[in-house]
Parts: sequence; C-alpha cells; structure tokens
Amino acid sequence: MNVSHQYIERATGQILDERFLGDRLIRMIYSPVRENAPALFNLLTSARVSTLLAAANYDIPLRGFHKRFIRDHRDWSECLEPEEVVKTPRAYFQRKIKYWECRPLDGHPDVVTSPADSRVIVGSLEDHSILFIKRKFFCLEELLGLDKHLWVDVFRDADFAVFRLTPDKYHYNHTPVSGKVVDFYVVPGGYHSCNPSAVMALADMYSKNKRVVTIIDTDVLNGTRIGLVAMIEVVALMIGDIAQCYSQYRYESPRRINKEMFLEKGVPKSLFRPGSSTVILLFEKERMQFSSDLLSNLHRQDVKSRLSQGLAGKPLVETDVEVRSEIALALR
Repeated sequence: MNVSHQYIERATGQILDERFLGDRLIRMIYSPVRENAPALFNLLTSARVSTLLAAANYDIPLRGFHKRFIRDHRDWSECLEPEEVVKTPRAYFQRKIKYWECRPLDGHPDVVTSPADSRVIVGSLEDHSILFIKRKFFCLEELLGLDKHLWVDVFRDADFAVFRLTPDKYHYNHTPVSGKVVDFYVVPGGYHSCNPSAVMALADMYSKNKRVVTIIDTDVLNGTRIGLVAMIEVVALMIGDIAQCYSQYRYESPRRINKEMFLEKGVPKSLFRPGSSTVILLFEKERMQFSSDLLSNLHRQDVKSRLSQGLAGKPLVETDVEVRSEIALALR
C-alpha cells in the first residue's frame, strides 16, 4: 500500500509531504488490531488509555527528539513566551502566539475564517452538489447527537469543512464567524486517531469520537449573516480535553461558552490539550461559497493523498491554511 501523504501549502502553492508521528503504530492499530483483536482496539481508543498515553508523551522533560521536532516546525518569533520557558511537550503544544500580528484577520463582515492552523478539505452533504462526498468522515445524525433532531434537519444538506490539526500546529481554535450561541453541548465518544489512514479505515470516524458542539446564529446584529453554523470540536487519541476559553481581547479574561453569548469572529474560543485533533464546520445550504483555491486544490490529480483511498479513486486533497484566514464568503 502506498502510505505517502501530500497536501498543498496555501501560502506558496507547493505540494508537500507529511511525516506522521507514530505512523506505523497507528496503521497497525487501525488494520490488524481492529480486525483481529476488537477488544484490544476498543481499549486502545478509550479515554483512560488516551489519557495515559498523553501523560507519557507530553508531560515529560523535552528530549532530543522533541527539541528537534520543535526546532524544525516552529518560528519562535510568533510566540508570546520565549523558547526557554517551554520545558515539556505539553507546554509547547499549548503555546500562545501573537495572532493579532502573525495571523491577520480580514475584517470584512462577509468573510468566514479558518478556526485553526490546520489542513482542510471541504465538501457537501447535498446529493446533487459537485462537492458531494458520500458518508465517510461522519454520519450527520451521530455527529450532532442522536437526540438533536432540530439541528440534524437544519444541516441535512449542509456544506462542510474538516480542519485537521497536526502535532506541530498552534492548538487554540478561533471563532470562524460572528454570531450568538443558540446551543452548546458535549457528545460522548471514543478517542480515535485523526491520522488520515485511521480516518479512511474507520467509517464515520468523527461521529465516533467525543466532541463539543457549538451552534451559532449569525443572522443577528453584527453577525456574519450566513444562517446557522455548527462548530464541532473533535477529540483524538491523546487529546484529553477541549478547554473552552473564549477571549474577546487576545487571551485575557477567558470564559466558558454559554447559550446567548455573542461570539466575535477571529478570537480564541478553545484549546485542544494536547497532540492533534479536528474541527468540523457545518453551514446551511446556499448561504456561503468556499474560497476558490480550496475548491481547485480539492481534486488535484498530481497530489498523493491518503484521503483519496476508499473514494473510488476520486482525489481528495487537503490545503494547509492558517487560523483567521479566509475560507469562504457569504452569499448575498
């Protein structure tokens, strides 16, 4: 099997190869172990084992491997704190950056922005859309919660974007739109890896993991005005927590998300602790249009993507995007 995985770097247009931490182990767990030892597979993707693995990997002093990884992946000039204060991998993954300087926000009210430094694919749940992707990444009813019939009806033919954070990324999630919170809840689940091989091996992956759902009404005063938007933050293997820490000004005075709160676009909302994970956005049908470069990159034939496997040969290519950058525009 070809196990290479490539993506497109948005800033330069380059095709880059991704190197995965623990890739061989993940592929073993999601093939031989899952098929031949289901009890062991369930144990390995449980909350308890995920927490133990996180502690063993992220709460130890920085070693040569970690220092090389950090050196190769991060520009410390972005960070609020100097490199010297980072003593553990967890501290590195939970770093804060001067996003107001290094991740400029397009202030136009029609712009929808990326919630994270991440790799994104876009798609549609509407059968006749050119972006239609048959149920693979999630089952809508399970993703939103089996008792959330109202939201399932709202997003039945939704457009969606899946943002995959990798271990080197800045791990704060920012609000992609402005609007009022009309629902906020947690859906229990497992702790599966977000490695593309695992995602393609286990159907409806993101519906099976623990997740936090925020429903935002943008059709309000000072809102982005693209209807209802669902922001779904999905845990993963070694992600023990999603801390809700909404801050209107930089990282100051963080607050938990509550119903009726007004969220301003582009500010910190939550933090994955630690590792890598995923954010999914759902948009009401025909209320916004994805950015043209994300659409043109999606089906590139010259990029080797693991996400293309299992989709009848249809290319499915990620674009590396920065938090607070444009991913879509409102349709007026």
